[in-house]
Amino acid sequence: MKLLASLLTAAAVAVPALPALAAPDLAKGQATYEGVCVACHGEAGKSVLAENPVLAQQHPEYLVKQLQEFKSDKRANAIMKGFSSMLTDEDMVNVSAWLAQQKATPGMATNKDLVALGERIFRGGIQDRNIAACAGCHSPNGVGIPAQYPRLSGQHAQYTVTQLKAFRDGSRANSQQMMDVAAKLNDKEIQAVSDYIAGLR
Repeated sequence: MKLLASLLTAAAVAVPALPALAAPDLAKGQATYEGVCVACHGEAGKSVLAENPVLAQQHPEYLVKQLQEFKSDKRANAIMKGFSSMLTDEDMVNVSAWLAQQKATPGMATNKDLVALGERIFRGGIQDRNIAACAGCHSPNGVGIPAQYPRLSGQHAQYTVTQLKAFRDGSRANSQQMMDVAAKLNDKEIQAVSDYIAGLR
């Protein structure tokens, strides 16, 4: 019952709206991406560097929120602070809308010893420790819920591990919900669920 209550509470989290601007300009978004972001995040948001997230097909509202929070220091990252500070709200909307239209490349799980544990956590959580299933917010196939919860499907396992550990130790503090979940996960569980997420499609 507590697990169900936590999922219902998660679903009620307020969702930030995109800045009130004109319709996104996809051509400007692409130009901004290719001028500012491509070196780290790869062609069309398909990062080949395991420490840098895949951005292709991500929900634009989520991307705008992250860029705004890097810029305001709500999400701490010195590199992203520098790049996000170069962008106006209009730039953020344009580049995020363009990235949302780029098709992500399917990833794959690589650790056969952990993938079953990862699947159990992602799909069912860990009830005796009151850990909600990831699928409750990020959907069973990891595509997320537009404007509410980010797409995870195919994300690099190393990046996901880093973010979950950052939520757990408080160095990433821009989602209380994720901090609460990650606080209950041990290293093996974080590795397992991250590897499973990498193979979702």
